[in-house]
Amino acid sequence: MSAQPSGSGPVPSLDLDPFDEAFLADPYPHHHALRDAGPLLWLERLQCYAMARYDDVSAALRDHQRFCSGRGVGLTDFAREEPWRPPSLLLEADPPLHDRTRTLMNRIVSLPALRALRPVWAERAGELAERLVAMRRFDAVRDLGEVYPMMVFPDTIGLRREGREHLLTYAGTTFNAFGPRNAVLARSMEQAADAIEWVAASCKRENLSPGGWGMAVYEAADRGECTPDEAERLVRSFLSAGVDTTVNGLAQMMLAFASFPGEWTALRHRPALLRRVLDESLRWDGTVQTFFRTAACDVPVGDMVIPEGSKLLLFLAAANRDPRKWEAPDRFDISRQTSGHVGFGFGIHQCLGQMVARMEADLMLEALLPRIASIRLAGPVERRINNTLHALASVPVEIEPA
Repeated sequence: MSAQPSGSGPVPSLDLDPFDEAFLADPYPHHHALRDAGPLLWLERLQCYAMARYDDVSAALRDHQRFCSGRGVGLTDFAREEPWRPPSLLLEADPPLHDRTRTLMNRIVSLPALRALRPVWAERAGELAERLVAMRRFDAVRDLGEVYPMMVFPDTIGLRREGREHLLTYAGTTFNAFGPRNAVLARSMEQAADAIEWVAASCKRENLSPGGWGMAVYEAADRGECTPDEAERLVRSFLSAGVDTTVNGLAQMMLAFASFPGEWTALRHRPALLRRVLDESLRWDGTVQTFFRTAACDVPVGDMVIPEGSKLLLFLAAANRDPRKWEAPDRFDISRQTSGHVGFGFGIHQCLGQMVARMEADLMLEALLPRIASIRLAGPVERRINNTLHALASVPVEIEPA
């Protein structure tokens, strides 16, 4: 890691560890200090630079030429260290490789493809909503967030049925690996050993069903759009980011409505606002809290400079509650215009699966809205510590049927 630059203005230094378990459990009290320190700061514990204000974070995410992803979007610099698994050809790649693989995947995860899936996904959402309403009290993580994606996503990819539960373990480990090699990662790797093995096998062509998105990637390889090895890594990208973030996204929406019950009443009165809910939920408490970039050259920031090769930690969640950008940022408000939030990232590396997440969230809300009159918390919220995700372990809620 590089030291602070010489020959430029001083970079404010903060002596905090954003991967400390207490910080990870409740990061928001620390975000004020990060934003107030300035547009650029130095994290002494990590020996890297950081940004937490909205304008600076969004600008860095857009600037893929000066802030590259190909050297890893975690603390590990792939130019200096071996990654624990082959880098993602989407998240951890720069143009022109990224453009080629992203174009291929965009054709598979397309609007027509999603429209074709909508009737079946809507039916599954209705079935689950009926069960939840009958329960009256349920856990928004275990009974909703972990259930609905598993009802629709594995079949869409074409995954074998045996062992699908490993998906719920695997993705969390992937996101843990973006942080330092700390106790959080070590525990995760130990717990996910079987899941990592299952995913590696499930990404192979012989284990995918015809007609799914996974097989479609291999068919693109047959046409020469990628190599067979790239196809396997691209299928893995589906499994890395297609479940855990959606699990937390669905549970987070329920937590938001339980924390601000007037917003559920407002949505029932104005159902046209439904399409804004997921975006506002991600802005209010983003599932993905941070990502790194690496400076591809010396980058000026005001009278300061980020030297080439330096790691830069971007606090997405802090940017999404920056009062310089958002009015009353700590409030969940479904009438808010959330355009520009960075909960899905920004720029060319914006989340590939966001259309999938939006459709799952919208269909689940459409199923719940006419059936539920109110939502309230029924017990303490429990967090699952993760180096990158503000993940949920339990959100007990009680509903009043409509």
